[in-house]
Amino acid sequence: MRLLFVPVMAFAPLLLAGCASAPNDPTLVLQTKKTPAEYADCVVPKLQSRAMNPTVSQTQRSYRIVVPSKVAADNVLEAYKAPNGGKVFLYERQLLASSFMPSSFERTAQDCL
Repeated sequence: MRLLFVPVMAFAPLLLAGCASAPNDPTLVLQTKKTPAEYADCVVPKLQSRAMNPTVSQTQRSYRIVVPSKVAADNVLEAYKAPNGGKVFLYERQLLASSFMPSSFERTAQDCL
């Protein structure tokens, strides 16, 4: 029993490291020449084609796209109006093992810039 406990306790912090960042800090901030509506029109179909189920909500100045996550907090893209197009905030919590390369969620967000 004790032999099993040591590897589990050594591996647990690695799994939780992706959740260690502050919940309100964006993972990535991007600038686009597209309006928030144009950006949302581009990114939503791409997320759907990658078997993600985005939920879109909008205000006068922004679009919020939420993709549920099975492992961590939901992934969120927020696109706001900016003087020369839009500003996109990406909120994504990843496990440490998958944080070395951009996720498909991040690649989709960057593809639509």
